[in-house]
Amino acid sequence: MILGERDTIVALASGALPSAIAVVRVSGSRCAELLRAFTLDLPKPRNLVFRKIVSPDTGDLIDEGMVAYMPGPESFTGEDCAEFHLHGSVAVVDRFIWQASAFDGVRLATAGEFSRRAFESGKLDLTQVQGLADLILSETENQRIQSLSRMRGQLGEKVSAWRSRIIALMALVEAQLDFSDESDVELLDWNTFCCKLSRLRKEVQDALNGYERGRIVREGFRIGLGGPPNVGKSSLLNRLADSDLAIVTSEAGTTRDVREVCVSIGGQLVLLYDGAGLRETEDAIEYEGVQRAKAMLENADLVLWLTSPDTQSDPDVPAGFNEVIRLNNKMDLGECGSGDLSISCKTGAGIDGLTALLAEKAQARGGSEGSLICHLRDKECLSAAERDLMQLEAMARAESREQSLELIAECLQRTGHQMQRLLGLVDTEQVLDRLFSGFCIGK
Repeated sequence: MILGERDTIVALASGALPSAIAVVRVSGSRCAELLRAFTLDLPKPRNLVFRKIVSPDTGDLIDEGMVAYMPGPESFTGEDCAEFHLHGSVAVVDRFIWQASAFDGVRLATAGEFSRRAFESGKLDLTQVQGLADLILSETENQRIQSLSRMRGQLGEKVSAWRSRIIALMALVEAQLDFSDESDVELLDWNTFCCKLSRLRKEVQDALNGYERGRIVREGFRIGLGGPPNVGKSSLLNRLADSDLAIVTSEAGTTRDVREVCVSIGGQLVLLYDGAGLRETEDAIEYEGVQRAKAMLENADLVLWLTSPDTQSDPDVPAGFNEVIRLNNKMDLGECGSGDLSISCKTGAGIDGLTALLAEKAQARGGSEGSLICHLRDKECLSAAERDLMQLEAMARAESREQSLELIAECLQRTGHQMQRLLGLVDTEQVLDRLFSGFCIGK
């Protein structure tokens, strides 16, 4: 919880110092006063101008740079805002922030407080804030496209439209409940009502169907490396990551814990997981490693199951995996089995073909632009709404629907509540605290 939310806040908004330029951001009612105190002037709004930055106490020159003034409500936070573009010196920035925060009612911002004020002033809904956070953390082009669309309000607009349609349906039901005995109130057309419910449910269902695509773009396509001990899983990890990240030895059971490596394949974020080889063992530590490896493989979007001619292995892949590609590794040693692809981590043979196949798989599952539904919270809210809409359809089509008007009204309220939750209009305090704590101080 942020205390003293009406204070004017100040923070470094640019990268780590030292740097060529440092941008110090200010938001709150005392922005104009700070501008006059440090520049002896109040710039024309929304213009970037050159000014000498002086000490409000002594008049000594602190720095020279560009300043801008953005009065509210037409600003990022909805409040009066200012930016000071200083030289990226630790001494310069420390001196400026120290003197600015010495003013009454001015303090250093907490993590994500500028964005939180934007949310609280209605400049951003919760889906846009999450999009902003995703954009800052984006590493691939697909992530940038997906998060930017969300940040610009495309999901929020869609959910708001759904909510408006639910409210319109609620008004029809409430009119029947409260004014059914009035002669000027038309009877509810249940066929039209059911058609509207059905279209709305179909749209929510279509959005939910895109969750896996959005999740893969945002979090990465999860590829698990599986197989018996000593078939070359860690060697393949090193090949795909183009680095000696995993320890490779001829001794079986070298890998004990699950290792995660992030790589970009075909412009898609891919998470590679390497774990212990699957086999029966009486060693307590290795047994725990095998159990973790099994759990990792079951959770993977794609499993690369390795075998090799120099190891004894069951030709059957264990059940319970989403999708499996069987790899014959160590093709340099001789005849390979009946897998989908043969490779050699030692010589690199077949690796280019494997990489192309993985890029194709990741692209097929994630798509070129992902989906606006990409957070687990999105899925939870819309899944609950979809269940309520299915229940509503069943009640609205039943012969006893006239006697179920109160239940229908209550179910519509629940559906609307889920849309409000998704937009951040209700039940948001814990979500906000967790979300904004991940932002930098100047955001």
